[in-house]
Amino acid sequence: MSFAIPAPAQITIPVVGGDPFPVRRIYCVGRNYAAHAREMGHDPDREPPFFFMKPADAIVPTGSVVPYPAATADYHHEIEMVVALGKGGRDVPVDKALDLVFGYGVGLDMTRRDIQAQAKKMGRPWDMAKGFDQSAPCAPILPVSQSGHPDKGAVWLKVNGEIRQQGDLGDLIWSVAETISYLSGLVELFPGDLIYTGTPEGVGAVVKGDKLEGHVDGLQDISITIG
Repeated sequence: MSFAIPAPAQITIPVVGGDPFPVRRIYCVGRNYAAHAREMGHDPDREPPFFFMKPADAIVPTGSVVPYPAATADYHHEIEMVVALGKGGRDVPVDKALDLVFGYGVGLDMTRRDIQAQAKKMGRPWDMAKGFDQSAPCAPILPVSQSGHPDKGAVWLKVNGEIRQQGDLGDLIWSVAETISYLSGLVELFPGDLIYTGTPEGVGAVVKGDKLEGHVDGLQDISITIG
């Protein structure tokens, strides 16, 4: 097929022991750990989950040097487990939701916090705080056949070798299955979709030269440097 302009390349993420995973959409769950909700000034009660999105080409592979972004002086890290969908569906029951999962990875929801704070204050969308260039670093995906479905285990982020964030998958307010099920009631899900499942407490600013190392038990670690 010919196009009026050059077609964009398919964004992919490496898969451990397999072919690359093609990325379709990136959905992110907001405030899915109680302690993080509190540090952001919100009630951690189990209200329905909410979502924001990042463009597929915000993906950055582990080992990259990520430029400090424009238009911010408060650039934050948020370590997360990432769910990669191999099947799609609409109105998926909770007890069938994990059947959609291809595998899991470790990702960073990089955030221009000052832009986000201003957007919140003015009642505006978060898009430019969350969905900017190179805002979604992601480690290689481990297929379910190797990872199982992680529902507990340490989650941490180090900056220059010092622990900044620390939590456990067991502390997720909405489990992976519940999140998939709820999201599938809002939009139809498809193979290639990613879900960033939320971050534990300890988010904070990084500066040029900082090295970030992120971990979720049983998955491939992620590492980036702020350039």
